[in-house]
Amino acid sequence: MKLPLLLAATVLAGLATPAHAASPVLIGKTQYDSPGTDNRTQASLNAEYVTIKNGSTVARTLTGWTLRDASSHVFTFPTFTLAAGRSVVIHTGSGTNSASNLYWRSGNYIWNNPGDTATLKNQAGTTVDSCRWTTTAPGYTAC
Repeated sequence: MKLPLLLAATVLAGLATPAHAASPVLIGKTQYDSPGTDNRTQASLNAEYVTIKNGSTVARTLTGWTLRDASSHVFTFPTFTLAAGRSVVIHTGSGTNSASNLYWRSGNYIWNNPGDTATLKNQAGTTVDSCRWTTTAPGYTAC
């Protein structure tokens, strides 16, 4: 009789196990329509961006992670660690990478104004987070 009780307790304990917590690294604000005229200047390209935030209390290594749109434009994170509680902005254009700003180095806009999806994947290729919009106004979304 003790074996069935032990088995039942094990099964029930398994059911009570909490699911894996969601990633603390998430997509934040996405500025998919840079303000002003789309003239492909660095200022205009860099005003189109996606913010990635680390909501945990420990630094997270993002080296090799990717950020992509629905048309398969892919940004691959260089050697990079996102500090605890901090954010990094991925700009479409060019600039000097830092702890708070990274640059896609694209000469064209990445994010489609009337609708697109930003997808963040870890180094193993597993989707960590995504953000989708289906309207032009107001030019940004907070995911």
